[in-house]
Amino acid sequence: MAQTSSDMIEQVKEPFIEKIADNMRAFGISPTVGRVLGIIYMNKQPMTLDQLSEATGMSKTRMSQVVREMIDLNIADKVFEKGVRKDLYNVEQDYYQTFISLFISNWRQAINKNRLFEQKWRQKMLQLKNNESLSEEDEQEINELLEETQRWVAYYDWISRLVEFFESGEVFKHVPKMNE
Repeated sequence: MAQTSSDMIEQVKEPFIEKIADNMRAFGISPTVGRVLGIIYMNKQPMTLDQLSEATGMSKTRMSQVVREMIDLNIADKVFEKGVRKDLYNVEQDYYQTFISLFISNWRQAINKNRLFEQKWRQKMLQLKNNESLSEEDEQEINELLEETQRWVAYYDWISRLVEFFESGEVFKHVPKMNE
């Protein structure tokens, strides 16, 4: 049986979808999320969980988990379409915006984790510093660690400002998008 042009087009799309999935690894994103992103992207229109399950060969339950993760990463949205009773999901068609969403999501998570760590760690250091039986050497080491904490905080403040730079779109004034 001869291949239809639709079959041939699908075969051409497949490596592109796989490349999107592979590229998601650079962001620490699972290939499954990347593959679903690629499938919806190449579909050029919103898809239901049933359609995604069929396209990936995965269960509807697993697709629901993957889509939820994509929404949390801000790379997919639930959309409404008049006359369609099932939930539809779409992805950003702009590569630049997808990058920014992933960059922001990953770094905000890292910033929040490190701020919590820094607060607990600083509190421990201050408790140690208040210990009356500390030697001068130990107190000096604690002071150096507290100074290191200041550098740590400054670094994560810089990352936070970098995230804001991307989120605001200011980055495009300095590194413009390529003309399409």
